[in-house]
Amino acid sequence: MQEPLRAPVNDHGVAHGFTSVDAQPRPADWVQILDRLSAEPFYVAYKQRLQEFLRAEAGGLFLEVGAGTGDAAVSLRSRYGAEVVAVDSSLTMIAQARSRGVVHAAVADGHRLPFRAGQFEGAWADRVLQHVTEPLRVLDELLRVVRPGGRVALADPDYDTQVLDIDDQELARRVLRFRVDVALRNGSLAHRHAGLLAARGLHDITVEARTLAVRDPSAAENVMGLRTWAHTAAARGYLDPMDADQFVNQFDDAVHEGRFMYAVTFFLTGGTLPVPS
Repeated sequence: MQEPLRAPVNDHGVAHGFTSVDAQPRPADWVQILDRLSAEPFYVAYKQRLQEFLRAEAGGLFLEVGAGTGDAAVSLRSRYGAEVVAVDSSLTMIAQARSRGVVHAAVADGHRLPFRAGQFEGAWADRVLQHVTEPLRVLDELLRVVRPGGRVALADPDYDTQVLDIDDQELARRVLRFRVDVALRNGSLAHRHAGLLAARGLHDITVEARTLAVRDPSAAENVMGLRTWAHTAAARGYLDPMDADQFVNQFDDAVHEGRFMYAVTFFLTGGTLPVPS
């Protein structure tokens, strides 16, 4: 059966702030969010592992799509001596990347990368496909610009794996379903990355699952905004306002009782492009 052009996307057109950073009232806030995440041990560890999937060598040329502040690009260059081109759809983020030492940084749309075919030894996209309008097109663009035998690496959380400890588990599931089905464009795509690579002829595919378990409610609230998800759902007509109030009350009860816990699993995926015979 022929694969459709688009992967499943929510039908409601709700765009996360990271899809349009420059249009946000305070773009610098989104830079700060990335900086807070980058300081967390979980994120440091999985980002390092994702870069290992690229098998970078000194002098190689690599591409990061959705590079954000450029910290990962700087890290790859420092660890392996490779050259990195960083692109992002946000001018705010690219300005940050340049200020942090990324020499080759440009504003570009991952759906239409401004590079020739086979230009890079490898490319990666970290927490990007969950946000884009056409994830399969972005993936195909990544593959297009990597040489035969090169590597591609992807990472995203899969929000179908979410769990939250509050008393009313059915209410928790409804709020978490809003997050995956409505608040993100492709919130449950990550577990399909390996299959998408295999369907495009890649081999030597590696998949690793890493679960983020959050016990600090301030981290969940200040970075993820989890406590606000129910009222966001109510404001958009997906949850009764009284249920949203109940969710917040139960969230606060879990925090007060010392049993707060939220978790979601990230999938790290890498593969090698085929070499024509």
